[in-house]
Amino acid sequence: MTEHIAKMIDHTLLKPEATKEQIIRLCHEAKRHGFASVCINPTWVKTAAHELSGTDVLVCTVIGFPLGATTSETKAFETNNAIENGAREVDMVINIGALKSGDVELVERDIRAVVEAAAGKALVKVIIETSLLSDEEKVRACQLAVKAGAGYVKTSTGFSGGGATVEDVALMRRTVGDKAGVKASGGIRDRETAEAMIEAGATRIGTSSGVAIISGQTGGADY
Repeated sequence: MTEHIAKMIDHTLLKPEATKEQIIRLCHEAKRHGFASVCINPTWVKTAAHELSGTDVLVCTVIGFPLGATTSETKAFETNNAIENGAREVDMVINIGALKSGDVELVERDIRAVVEAAAGKALVKVIIETSLLSDEEKVRACQLAVKAGAGYVKTSTGFSGGGATVEDVALMRRTVGDKAGVKASGGIRDRETAEAMIEAGATRIGTSSGVAIISGQTGGADY
């Protein structure tokens, strides 16, 4: 079971003050424990790609992070640049303000810009930022992500005051069915919580507490 959970973990370090030494340590931990990926800010993609070369651990980075308020063109450029530097997964933040304004065409177009930039080169996960949305908006965001061709929907950035909940993960899974994966992220610091998210339908876990989770301990701040 430990190995199964490890293969679902995106080992995450997105703090703005993260150092190169910490990123390298993150990569070594991911290799040692067999995590799915490391999830890092774009500036560290080349470093991580070098450290993880020849391993099964993927490099994941974030796009339009953490606000989602950059333009679609900027997000597409970020995606292309990240892939050139070695990223094989990208976690993009939707245009939250557009969604809450009812501009679903802009939201879909924004997601599609990243999906098209990543086509054939990287998996796209769409962060909908559940803590800022109503249930109706969560459903709509997931539907738009699937319609735009994304591979995953993801709960949270971890930077907006709320993280993953079992209820949100279950709602997202019901909405996407088998058309997309579901990534639970934000506030997952122990094995019990991780297992609850998986039971609710999560197929990836984004956490900075991956080592603690697989060793049965409790981690610290989760981003």
